[in-house]
Amino acid sequence: MRSPAARLILGAVALLALGAAAFFVNQLERQLTTARVTERAFDLSARAVVNDLADLRIFQSAYMAAGQDTEHWKQKVAESIPDVSNGIVALESSARGEATRTALANARSQIIEFGNVDQRARDYLKSGQPLMAGDVIFSEGGAAANSASQAVNAARASERQAADGVETGFRQRQAAVLAGAAGVVVVALLLLVLISPRAGIEPEAEPSSIAHAAFAAPKAASDIDVSPRVPEARYTTARPAGPVLRAASQLCTDLGRVSDLDELTSLIGQAADVMDASGIVIWVASADGTYVQLALSHGYAPHVTARMSRIMRSADNAAAAAYRTGQMQIVLARPGESNGAVVAPLLSTDGCIGALSAEIRGGGESSESVQALAAIFAAQLAGVLNTTPAAQQSRTTATGTI
Repeated sequence: MRSPAARLILGAVALLALGAAAFFVNQLERQLTTARVTERAFDLSARAVVNDLADLRIFQSAYMAAGQDTEHWKQKVAESIPDVSNGIVALESSARGEATRTALANARSQIIEFGNVDQRARDYLKSGQPLMAGDVIFSEGGAAANSASQAVNAARASERQAADGVETGFRQRQAAVLAGAAGVVVVALLLLVLISPRAGIEPEAEPSSIAHAAFAAPKAASDIDVSPRVPEARYTTARPAGPVLRAASQLCTDLGRVSDLDELTSLIGQAADVMDASGIVIWVASADGTYVQLALSHGYAPHVTARMSRIMRSADNAAAAAYRTGQMQIVLARPGESNGAVVAPLLSTDGCIGALSAEIRGGGESSESVQALAAIFAAQLAGVLNTTPAAQQSRTTATGTI
């Protein structure tokens, strides 16, 4: 795993998994859009047939209205019956469910019965028996028309249920694809970071913890102490890599399925536990991209988050630098004063949309595994903030601690 070729292969596998997942999800979304359009067209056509049945019932009832031209209404009924029947046949041809087709077949048989009743009513009127004609029209004719309407409405409900089932299937397949791709990426990154750690560049020191890093400017070069220092103890964790991998993989899967703001806030707390962070702040960009502001936080009291106002893109601090450059920023701990922090940019197809700041206990900000976990969770959050309605609302309002 130490060869460049192996690292390149792992990176290529991760990119292929993401590309394949994006393509498959896009194809499923197109199919889902087509299914929605088809269901909507079916519903509109079914409603039109129900309205035509109501008109047909009124036309036939007009036979018995005093002072009406009976021949006129007979002609209207004669013209409407084939139109309604053809409408039901068209619905049958576009129906997807067996229950829908059964209901429409019942409606079609009721239209045939309505035609038979109408012919009997005409015969009674022709033979001078209006009372018999009225009895047939208002009893048998009304029952046939009402039964046909109920059957068409039942077909509408059945087709809507079938469309909901199709959408649920598409969403489950999309979730499975995204979870699989996320798992591949997580495994590839953690293999690169945890199994074969490489010597990294010493991160540039920032002066304070996450709660202050959003406001304080970094030291100038002339202010940096260049005197020799005693090497600090390397950050170690008692947690084995296996459970951390499993927890990170499950968390990425849950982030891909998140559907509301409360659930997202809970998952951010889980991310803090996995990274051994005492607090996390999610910064989101404004609509014009000139600043970032707090959207979600975990581990901080309200009076602390109240001091975290908007940060201009050009500000000289870790959060602004991560948002501006799209690169991870490291804030080194000051023993006895403040914890260190890792600030990872939230990168999406639209560019950088914010930053994830995590305050790390025990000097863990310099650990490559912690930095990799922060980058992974930031990548997952970027997708969530670009897709879920609740996250869109949090980007718009940025109400603070949740």
